Amino acid sequence: MTLEPLLDAPLAVQFHVAAVTPAALLGAYILLNPKGTPLHRLLGKIWMALMAVTAISSFFIHQINLFHGFSPIHLLSIATLFGSWNAIAAARRGDIRRHKRMVASLYFGGIVLAGLFTLVPSRIMHRVVFTGAEWQASLVAALIGAILVAMVLRGRRRERIAR
Repeated sequence: MTLEPLLDAPLAVQFHVAAVTPAALLGAYILLNPKGTPLHRLLGKIWMALMAVTAISSFFIHQINLFHGFSPIHLLSIATLFGSWNAIAAARRGDIRRHKRMVASLYFGGIVLAGLFTLVPSRIMHRVVFTGAEWQASLVAALIGAILVAMVLRGRRRERIAR
């Protein structure tokens, strides 16, 4: 693992990674902890701001140039902006079920799924994670897998308790 490819990347990529990294960690924390508390609301606002910055910053990244500097991943950025707006609107009108669904979709689609695509060979994050010691890359993959499994199991446990 080396940060050199990221440090050599364009400023827009560095800014994007600087926004999405805390969004990924904070989002996992929020999803795994109690909802509706003042702390949840505060962290949720910070997370939504990070998601908006992440989505907006992606429009300045043009490494995959399929259509005038843009690629299909930019559609995900548009969906993230609309999804963030809808998640906030749902929470404000008290539609918590929709809010939860939207936030989970934003996290798993906008961070987890999009993050996995950054690990495709020839991408910057692939070089960051997989250059050098392969055991570190395996550790990162195992950690991501463990977090996802824990989140799914915790969600199922909560559903059984709610019934």
